[in-house]
Amino acid sequence: MQVKKVATYVLVAFVIFYLFNRPAEAASAVNGVFDGIVHGANQLAVFFTNVLT
Repeated sequence: MQVKKVATYVLVAFVIFYLFNRPAEAASAVNGVFDGIVHGANQLAVFFTNVLT
């Protein structure tokens, strides 16, 4: 349990460090994640539309 807590703190510290040192790249990474989520949701919608028709 202790290792998980330390790993979480290290991950949060890295994210904060990345945001302050490279904000443009961090924003691009977040945009990429959201674009991937939206694309996946659209593909699921297409799949279910084709299954149900």
